[in-house]
Amino acid sequence: MGGRKPTGVLVLHIACLLCGAALCLPTPKVSDYDVDGGRDLDIFDINEEAGLNLVEGDIVLDERQTRNSIIGDEYRWPKTIPYYMEDDLEINAKGVILKAFEQYRLKTCIDFKPWSGEANYISIFKGGGCFSSVGNRRVGKQRLSIGRNCDRIATIEHEFLHALGFWHEQSRADRDDYVNIMWDRISDGKEHNFNTYNDTTSSSLGVPYDYGSMMHYSKNAFRNGTEPTIVTKIPAFSDVIGQRMEFSDSDLLKLHRLYNCSQASTFLDSCDFERENICGMVQGQGDKADWVRVAKAAGGPDTDYSNMGKCTGSGYFMHFSTGPANTGDTALLESRLLYPKRGYQCLQFFYYNSADPKDTLKIYVREYDKANPNGTLRFIKTIDGSPQDLWQLHHVSLDVKTKFRVVFQGTKQGSGNPAGGLSLDDINLSETTCPEFIWRVKNFRQVMETTPTNTSIFSPPFTSKEGYTFQMQLYPSGKAGYPGELSAYAHLVAREGDTGQKWPCPWKQITMMLMDQHPHIQKRMSNQRSVTTDPNMKATDSSQFFWDDPRKVGFEVTHTDGSKYFRGPGTGTPVYLTQLRAKSRDFIKGGDAIFLLTMEDVSHLTVTQPQPSTTVPPSNSTTEPSVPPTNSTTAPSVPPTNSTTAPSVPPTNSTTAPSDPCFNVECLNDGVCVVDEGKVMCRCAVGDDWWYYGDNCQYKGSVMDKTNLALASSLSVLGVMLVVTLVSVICVKKKYKKHSDGNSVVMANIYNTEKL
Repeated sequence: MGGRKPTGVLVLHIACLLCGAALCLPTPKVSDYDVDGGRDLDIFDINEEAGLNLVEGDIVLDERQTRNSIIGDEYRWPKTIPYYMEDDLEINAKGVILKAFEQYRLKTCIDFKPWSGEANYISIFKGGGCFSSVGNRRVGKQRLSIGRNCDRIATIEHEFLHALGFWHEQSRADRDDYVNIMWDRISDGKEHNFNTYNDTTSSSLGVPYDYGSMMHYSKNAFRNGTEPTIVTKIPAFSDVIGQRMEFSDSDLLKLHRLYNCSQASTFLDSCDFERENICGMVQGQGDKADWVRVAKAAGGPDTDYSNMGKCTGSGYFMHFSTGPANTGDTALLESRLLYPKRGYQCLQFFYYNSADPKDTLKIYVREYDKANPNGTLRFIKTIDGSPQDLWQLHHVSLDVKTKFRVVFQGTKQGSGNPAGGLSLDDINLSETTCPEFIWRVKNFRQVMETTPTNTSIFSPPFTSKEGYTFQMQLYPSGKAGYPGELSAYAHLVAREGDTGQKWPCPWKQITMMLMDQHPHIQKRMSNQRSVTTDPNMKATDSSQFFWDDPRKVGFEVTHTDGSKYFRGPGTGTPVYLTQLRAKSRDFIKGGDAIFLLTMEDVSHLTVTQPQPSTTVPPSNSTTEPSVPPTNSTTAPSVPPTNSTTAPSVPPTNSTTAPSDPCFNVECLNDGVCVVDEGKVMCRCAVGDDWWYYGDNCQYKGSVMDKTNLALASSLSVLGVMLVVTLVSVICVKKKYKKHSDGNSVVMANIYNTEKL
C-alpha cells in the first residue's frame, strides 16, 4: 500500500500526458509560402513552361493576321475599354488587374469600364500563361490571359499594352543600332522571336530606343544556356532591359501619341517648385505672412527634397518662417483651381518641420459652387508630429466634388526656435485612394550592404480599417539562396484580447510597394507585389488553414517597445526586387527607402461580374480589315504620328448590318449573343438557383427542376428494376414447371419399361 499513488495524483498524471500530446506542446510552425515558387520568372519563362509557342513569347495572332500585319487607326480601342473578368481568374490577380487599371488612369488617358454590351471588349481569363493579341482585333470577345504567376502589376500592364496596339521594343527596325542579338545562344526554334520590322512598315513614333521599356525583352530571353541572348551596346543598360516594375517615360510617350492623349484621367496636379511660378499656386488673402520659395532655410532644411542638393542652380521648396512671425500669424498657400471628376482624391506631399512644437500645419479645401462663387474653406486635417530633422511623407484623403483649391495653412502659435519654420515640397494630387501606411527604412543602402543573407527586418504592425493587423517582413540581402535580392513577405498579426476578426482571414489583399520617390507621381516606377488571404488555403503538408488566427498558427514575438504579439506565417516572394534595381532611380533618397503598405477587402471580387442584358455585335468582324499601303510609315502598333483621326469605334446604338454574325441569332430570356473564338453563341442568363439553356436560351432550369428530375429518374429506374425482376421470376417459374413436367414423363416411361 505504501507504493500506491493516490488516485488524484494518477488522474493528474494522465491529464498531463494527454496535455503533452495534444495541447501543451507548441503548435508546429507553419512554413512561409512563396507565391512564385521561389523563382523569378519573366513572362516568357512562364509561357515556355506552360508549353506555349506564341509569337514573340506572349502574342496571339488570329487567322487574318500575319506577324507583320499593319495595325492602323481601325485597330485602336476607344479610350475607355470595356472588360470582363472571367470567374477562373485568381482573386489576387483580379485585385492586381484593378490596380493596373488605376495606373493607366493616373498616367494616361486610357480608362477601363466593365463590359456593358459593347461590340468589342477584352475578356480577361486564367489561361496557361500571360498573353494577348495586338490591337483591337474587332472579333467581339478578345481574350487576354493572366494565368498562374502572371499577377504582377507590370506583367498585366505589359499585356494590356499589347492589346492597345504595341509590339515589343526590340522588334523595332533600328534595334540593331542599340543591342546585339547573340543568335548562337538562342534556344532552337526560338529565333523568330527576335525578328524586327523594317522601316517601311514600322515606326517608333519619333521616340528614341528605350532600354527601360517594360515592353523590352530581358537579357536572358529564350537562352539555351547561361549566357545572355541580348547584349546592350551601352554596357550600363545590360541589367536595365527587361524591367517589370512600371511604365517607362517612353512607354507613356508612345501611348500618348498613339491615342492622342492630352491629359490623364485621374491626375490633377504635381509641383516640385523648381519654377518661379510655383505651379500656379497663390498666396491666400487675409493672411499675415507668406510662404516663400527658397533653396534652403536658416533653421532647416538645408536642401529641398526633389533634388536633395545634387543639382547646382536647382532645388527649391516653399517655406513659412515662423521665427520672425507674431503669435497667431498665418500663411496660406493655395493651389490653382482644380476640377474633380471622381469625388475622392489623395493629396501627397513632403513636409519638413523645424518650427516650435506648438506651430501647426493644417490642410483645407476651398470649394466653389453657385451659392459660394468666392469659395468656402473646409477643414480637412492637422498634420501632427514634433519637429524632426528630415523630410516626412504625408498622405491626406479628400472628398471634393466641386471646383476647388487645396489650401496649406501654417500658423505661428509657439515662441521657440526663432530660426525655424514649416516647409513643403513635391506636392502631388490625384483622384486615387491614398496608401494606408508608410514604413520608412533609414540608411537603406547601408542596411542592404551590412545585413547578412537570410536575416530579416520587420515593419511596425499596422491595423487596417477592417480591424486586421499585419506587417511586412523584408530580407535586405535576400533569403538563403537568393543573394543580391530583396525578399518580401506579408504576415498577419494578432494580440491577446483581439476580438471582432473572422478567422481564417477572408479575402484581404495586402500590397507592399517600394516607392520610387520621383517628385512627379506620373513618372514614378515603383515596385509592388500583392498577396491575398484566401480563407480556404491550407498550409503545406498540414490540415491547418494558412490564414488562420496567428495565435493559433503563428508564434509569439516581442516588439521593440517590449509588447508581445503573435505573428502568423508569411506569404511573399524571395525575388521581390534586385538590390541593383533598388539602388537605381529614386528608390533610395536621402539614404532612406519608403514602403507604402495597404490591406484592402477584395471579397467583392469573388462574385461573378454581371453580364450585360444586350450586346452590339462587332460591326466588321466578318470582313477583312482594311490595310494601309505598304509604304506607310505606320508602326505595327501605331498610326502615323501626325494623325488626328479618332479610333474607329462602332457606336453603341448603331444598327446591326445584315452581314453581322449575330444578326439572325435571337437570344431569348435576356440571353446575350457573343462571338467566342469566331463562333456565334448565346450566353444565357443565370441566377442563384435557376438558369436558361439551349441554343437560344429557350429552356429554363432550376434547382427544383433538377431535384424533381433526379427523383423521377430514380423512380423510373426503380420501376424498370421491378418489372425486370417480375419478368425474371415468371420466366424462371415457367422454366421450372416445364422442367418438372419433363421429368414426370421420363419417370413414367421408366416405370412402364420396368413393368414390361
